[in-house]
Amino acid sequence: MTMPDLILLCGGMGTRLRSVVSDTPKPMARVAGRPFLEILLSHFAELGFVKAVLSTGYMAEKISGHFGAHFQGIDLSYCVEPEPLGTGGASRAAARMCATDTVLVCNGDTFLEFDFEAVRAFNLDRQEKASVAVTLGVPDTERYGRIEIGPDAQARFAGRGRPGAGFISGGVYLLPRADLLAEARPAPFSLEDFVFDSARGGRIFAVPAHGRFIDIGVPEDYAAAQAMFANF
Repeated sequence: MTMPDLILLCGGMGTRLRSVVSDTPKPMARVAGRPFLEILLSHFAELGFVKAVLSTGYMAEKISGHFGAHFQGIDLSYCVEPEPLGTGGASRAAARMCATDTVLVCNGDTFLEFDFEAVRAFNLDRQEKASVAVTLGVPDTERYGRIEIGPDAQARFAGRGRPGAGFISGGVYLLPRADLLAEARPAPFSLEDFVFDSARGGRIFAVPAHGRFIDIGVPEDYAAAQAMFANF
């Protein structure tokens, strides 16, 4: 079965990480001795992905210059933002360079272990017309935005700042490419706002992940990532 094209969002400026990583784009920050983006691409290569579009912006040349056109069996293309497009606008621009009916969109500064085959099977059951968000259970959702999961795994965004245990978005989305291309709102816009738009109700589903998760976007989590990937 053909693997969907992968979109990795790598264009952020990483301002919160600037105190410890000041001379490189955030996805290229060194974790356990190598750029974090190498860890991500190695992970997706093991899952069987063969094509990725890297959406870049800030210091884009440091990413393309390091990886070139191929990495561990994955063909790489680059979609460079002429100006900040937001995660939604960047995803839409990168989707124009993809060829598969569905695309897997992920953050370039986040690692999440999840069952890709379960996500794809869920999507295929819905004739590839659904958006599937990979979610993660956490002890306290206040730092994030809470995702509520209803009957038949339907998902909705329930707002930010809500304390207590629950589900959050893991920053991994399997989406119909046509939905991204048809999205009419002007850039910049948020991918999360697009995925969980109430106007798309009944087409947004959640599949929980049960593996490791880390976002290297703040110094504390960047430090924690060094230990997490020490033997990865």
